[in-house]
Amino acid sequence: MKKTTIKDIARELNVSTSTVSRALRDSYEIGAETKQRVLELAQRLDYTPDPVALSLLSSHSNDIGVIVPDISNPFFALVIAGIEDVAFAQGYHVVIYQSHDNYEREVMNVRHIANRRKDGMLVSLATGTQDYAHFKSLHDQGFPIVFFDRICDEIDTHKVSVDDFEGAYQATEHLIKQGCKTIAHISGPPNLLISRRRLHGYRSALLDYKIPIMEDIIMSSEYNSQEALVITRRLLSGSVKVDGIFASSDNIAIGSHAAITEAGLSMPHDIALIGFSDLPITGLLNPALSTVAQPAFEMGRSAAELLINLIKNPKNDRISISNVLRTGLVIRESSLRIQ
Repeated sequence: MKKTTIKDIARELNVSTSTVSRALRDSYEIGAETKQRVLELAQRLDYTPDPVALSLLSSHSNDIGVIVPDISNPFFALVIAGIEDVAFAQGYHVVIYQSHDNYEREVMNVRHIANRRKDGMLVSLATGTQDYAHFKSLHDQGFPIVFFDRICDEIDTHKVSVDDFEGAYQATEHLIKQGCKTIAHISGPPNLLISRRRLHGYRSALLDYKIPIMEDIIMSSEYNSQEALVITRRLLSGSVKVDGIFASSDNIAIGSHAAITEAGLSMPHDIALIGFSDLPITGLLNPALSTVAQPAFEMGRSAAELLINLIKNPKNDRISISNVLRTGLVIRESSLRIQ
């Protein structure tokens, strides 16, 4: 049996399809008598609205776009799991996009999300992003956007991050308390706020413990182990002999771990090493990697809750929320000298 459509109802009543559509949505533009005729015929013909058509009419798709730098990074996989946990319970589907840490790719992802009528987006910035116009234009139009982890401070919207400064401070302080005197820092890309905050935490710990800050042993790497391996080789071959390294991420720390082992040095006795994230692989390295744990799943849940609230209450005047989650030290063999 053929399914009744809006066109069928319009043809039967000799009105336009837009009139039928508005009547079914109880629009104020349609008179009471016309609405009554449309509704009675729709009921008689057993008309069932098409869910896709309904989503277009209401401007809601019940889809959320999520842009991450790299889905293969276990940290982002855990964040996505937290997002989906909340979204599914609220009746939303999650569509994942990868920027691959590329600005142009990120811009294309944002345009695709907007053009495909997603209800909102969750974003962790690409390393190469320094111009935020693609987010600003959408945000100015009222499109719901929430940033997480790699956040953008230039757009007044909700954000979820961890206390990068405090986590970095504690990591550096831990190395100091293990007896390290010459502590290097391998930072992430300086244009990312998380990199700058972690560098600030490192510097502050050294200042508080009256340890000289040596610019020659502060280096920068992309957030990947391959580049960090090269950077750490350069660090170890330099004129300054370091006895501790705080890496701005576990991926950077994994590259440093390989370079230290390759150089024939032992951890933690020659060089104590600590990372940031607590990826699952860190406990499997030899020696196991000390790190700063981030609540990735909780970050995803918090970001999704904030976004869905924005979607459901678009006209509410609100102060943007910056939800800062706590970190925690996870001490393992790569840095534990004093037992």
